Amino acid sequence: MEPNKPEMNQAEGNPAPHRESGEPPRGKLDCYDWLSATPKGDGQDCDIVEVQFKNTRKGYFRNSLHIELGIGDLVAVEAAPGHDIGSVTLTGPLVRRQMRKAGVKPDTELRRILRKARQSDIDRYKEAKAKENDTMIRARKIAEDLNLKMKIGDVEYQGDGYKAIFYYIADERVDFRQLIKVLADTFKVRIEMKQIGARQEAGRIGGIGPCGRPLCCATWLTSFVSVGTAAARFQDISLNPQKLAGQCAKLKCCLNYEVDAYVEAVKKLPPKDARLETADNTYYHFKHDVFKGMVTYSTDKWIPANLVTIDARRAFEVMAMNKEGQKPASLLRDDEQPRQEKSPYADLLDQDNISRFDNAKKKRNRKKKRPAKEGGTPQGDASQQPSTEGQEKNQPRQQRRGGRDRRRPSDKSNNQPKQ
Repeated sequence: MEPNKPEMNQAEGNPAPHRESGEPPRGKLDCYDWLSATPKGDGQDCDIVEVQFKNTRKGYFRNSLHIELGIGDLVAVEAAPGHDIGSVTLTGPLVRRQMRKAGVKPDTELRRILRKARQSDIDRYKEAKAKENDTMIRARKIAEDLNLKMKIGDVEYQGDGYKAIFYYIADERVDFRQLIKVLADTFKVRIEMKQIGARQEAGRIGGIGPCGRPLCCATWLTSFVSVGTAAARFQDISLNPQKLAGQCAKLKCCLNYEVDAYVEAVKKLPPKDARLETADNTYYHFKHDVFKGMVTYSTDKWIPANLVTIDARRAFEVMAMNKEGQKPASLLRDDEQPRQEKSPYADLLDQDNISRFDNAKKKRNRKKKRPAKEGGTPQGDASQQPSTEGQEKNQPRQQRRGGRDRRRPSDKSNNQPKQ
């Protein structure tokens, strides 16, 4: 790898600062070469190289000229017509495994790598990429004028500028023959139309998901498996479309990640329609904890009443006893104590009671001791000194409060109570 050769930024499609040789690229759909440290023997050499273009578009090319290539090198590859510029993302024997994963057959005829990108190739490539945003906006306007029910989501120019790929989304079949003629006359390039789905569009644009990480379709996910609401039901997730849908307005791909573990765990639990008979009640399934293996039963089929939580093994034991015609005294085992979960509101209607916070608190009558008069008892002692309402009103304001008179001495004589 040449020390001063610029490399491709996978997210933006522009040359990026140089990194050390062998360091994996930091872009979309990265692949870690875990076979790079293994010694190369017979059959380990591979002349096929994985090249990535704008966003998530990748291709596999044959290095027939045996050019020494490293991860991050810009190369010029064959195209129809002309040539294209891409960045090397993977070399070595792991490329064949990636081809098998991408569905490329071994006998497929691959195009060749022409050379490492020259400075003139890079300059021409930058000029073509600079026109993509303006071309996309103008193409959307042209499609709207032709009354076509389609959305042009992205435009990608070939490295030499002779060809442009228009990625569009449409719910139904679109006749874009007239659109191709107008686009060819407007932009003076060869036009190629590619229809993609909503998930592919999200992968090309990128973004941050609700988990705080980059979108899976923009980082590592290549095959999009259909996602159904059954995956959410198995995991006991609320069927809220706003929470289950991703940025592509489709169900999130991550709903399929853990559904297999839930399916296997649910098989170890009793069925939901099973009824457990005891000596005094009939219990119905209310809820369950998949990974703890605990099942909660209720005596009412529709509302929670007399809830009892037992493990799945005990539930199967009771079901076997009921099948033989026996009814245990309780769902719990003899050595288990009943668990009583105290709820702050036993009655559901009591939650809306407006007087539920009105607790009767006893008011404490704290009487402050007043200063004693000359030759008398303290005024705070009600047992030894009778006090009437009229006498209390005639007392000075400062004495009634039990405080000190802070007025000047000249003012005290004028504020004495009248006899």
